[in-house]
This record gives sequence, structure tokens and C-alpha cells, in this order.
Amino acid sequence: MVTCPKLSVVLYRPPAPVNVSVMHLRADSATVSWEVPEGDVIIGFSISQQRQQGHTQRFIREVNTTSKACVLWDLDEETDYIIQVQSIGLYGESQASKRVHFRTLKKSDRFLSNSSNQDDPAVEGVDKSRQLQTGEVIIIVVVLLMWAAVIALFCRQYDIIKDNDSSSGKDKVKPSSLASTPEHCSGGLLRNKVHR
Repeated sequence: MVTCPKLSVVLYRPPAPVNVSVMHLRADSATVSWEVPEGDVIIGFSISQQRQQGHTQRFIREVNTTSKACVLWDLDEETDYIIQVQSIGLYGESQASKRVHFRTLKKSDRFLSNSSNQDDPAVEGVDKSRQLQTGEVIIIVVVLLMWAAVIALFCRQYDIIKDNDSSSGKDKVKPSSLASTPEHCSGGLLRNKVHR
């Protein structure tokens, strides 16, 4: 609780998340989940992730969400990590949760996931990203084929127009220079006019 003496307003910080756990371990990812005590308005979360043997720290901050789980990506295999979670309320962040230690798997280790669990963010994230990549490739191929068809139709129409112009040009005969410019009959310049 933080008080502001001039305004006599009491601002409550949300309580720290509890039961923080790591599940769905893989060589390069893990899912962090937690619980939040009832009764407090929580608008997001913040996760700090650090290698146990290192100084590099990564922060993940999400607001406008009621999610109580997050998938950590781009982890190194067979590496020890420490994570802490904070709740974000209307008036600030909570204290950090207790530290949780975990170790990622080797790439050769296989993680058997229960893919029937639709609430599992790790399973959803992996499946959706593969479908998205496949969908993107399909969209790109379809767009390229459509552009090729449009270009082919344009070239065909251009050839038809060009052929029509060249054939209609042969049918038309230019009027003789005698009728068009009397001073230049027979193509010569400044010839005398011939009167019949």
C-alpha cells in the first residue's frame, strides 16, 4: 500500500503471483504459469528471466490481458534459468514472486505433450505457428499465380491490340500529296503548280 499525503489517496499494489510453476519443458522453450489471489484487479504481468550462470536478463511485459501463463521462447538447451513473475495492477506492479529454477532439455530429448489440452499455451503456440507458416506460403504462391495470370492476359490483349493496329494500318491508304498539299505535288518542294 502506498499513500500520498497531499492527496490523501491510498493506492494498493496487487499481491505477488503464487504457485509459479514451469511446465512443458523443451530444449528451446518452456511454459510458465501462475495464480493470482482473488479480488484484485490485474491488468497484466511481467516476467523476468535470467540464466543462472549469467548476467543477461530478459523481461517480458504484457498488459491488457488476464492470462496466467506465458511461453518462453529462444531458450538455450541444457541451461539453468531463474524466473520471477509480477502482477500488474491499475496502480503499479506487485512484488516479485518467489524465484523458480528450471533447466531446459537436450535437443535429442523428446517432450511428449498432451495435444488434446487446448488450454495449453505451449501446444497452441507451436501448432499455430506451423499452420501460419504453411498458410503464408500458400497465400504467397496463390498471389504469384494470380499475378502471372494477370500479366499473361495483359500480354495477350496487348498482342491483339497491336495486331489490330498493324492490320488496320495496311488497309488505310494515305491521301496523295497532290490532294493534301498542292504546293508539294509529287513530293517535290516548291514545284510549279500544274493546271489542267
